[in-house]
Amino acid sequence: MASTDPEKETTNTFFDLTITHHGTAHSFCFDPSSTIIDLSNHIHTTLSIAPNYQKFLISPKTGLLKPPFSDPTLLLSALRNKTIKLLAPTPSELSSLARSSAQASPSRPQGSSTLKPALPSRTRDWRKIQEEATYTFATLIPLPYLPHSERSLRFLERLRADPGIKAAMRAHKFSVGTLTEMNPAEHTTHESRTLGLNRNRGEVIELRLRTDAYDGYRDYKVIRKTLCHELAHNVFGEHDRDFWDLTGKIEKEVEAGDWKSGGHALTSEEFYNPADKGLEGGHVDGGGWTGGEYVLGGTEERTGGSAKQGLTRRELLAKAAEERLKREKDVGKGGGKMV
Repeated sequence: MASTDPEKETTNTFFDLTITHHGTAHSFCFDPSSTIIDLSNHIHTTLSIAPNYQKFLISPKTGLLKPPFSDPTLLLSALRNKTIKLLAPTPSELSSLARSSAQASPSRPQGSSTLKPALPSRTRDWRKIQEEATYTFATLIPLPYLPHSERSLRFLERLRADPGIKAAMRAHKFSVGTLTEMNPAEHTTHESRTLGLNRNRGEVIELRLRTDAYDGYRDYKVIRKTLCHELAHNVFGEHDRDFWDLTGKIEKEVEAGDWKSGGHALTSEEFYNPADKGLEGGHVDGGGWTGGEYVLGGTEERTGGSAKQGLTRRELLAKAAEERLKREKDVGKGGGKMV
């Protein structure tokens, strides 16, 4: 009877590797020689997500990996006992984004050329270019079910291209999976309005771009300052002294790095939509911060808690929905109009 070699059997054994994408687990079967390139190609084939949109958050220890991989020979067998999250938009989100971009692109007269005159070459800072491509927002996603999503996309693009934001992200090596807009109705209660949210320390950052009435967009400087706060949550989860020191440092770096305005505050002439008035004055300066969210209308100190601290995001959404239904019932009884 022939003897078996346990080591050889182990070497030739196929194994399952599980990744999580938008909360859904996907299991794939690989052979022991499969590498990170094979995983990327398999996701492209099965989930229809191209490699340039893929980003893998692997824990513990391994960190963030994305094509082109620094080590394309990394064996998947070394990742079997690790948690793998795929940070990438879904195919439907990519389709909506493509449609919004196509609608936002202005039509050119027939016969016009898109080529620009050749200019003398300049010495480029390739290290800076590489770092800006690494330390940035990998994906921008407006909410396709809200009107004028192409305008929200332009707003997000402007934030990503902001010289001050780019300088701060390079300085602190911040890499964010997705930057998206927040639906005001889902983050509004009688007591407060949430301006920003950071999930899983940089996996997703949500920003409140629109006014409460959905008839315009908020002030660019207010939103940019909110983004500075949410970026600080990539490092610190609690609102302690270290967090506020980092937030202040990022805000100063953004102002100093904003060479388009000479390091000073932007004027209304630079808004891509000058008619947008932002938030009403009474709401811009007041505020409290709770659990990774920048909230307007809070009544406690910045370093303190709030009435909703400790609630999960699901519980906060449920509470907001409950309060909206209550307001609608009150309006129906009084025959008035909701404001």
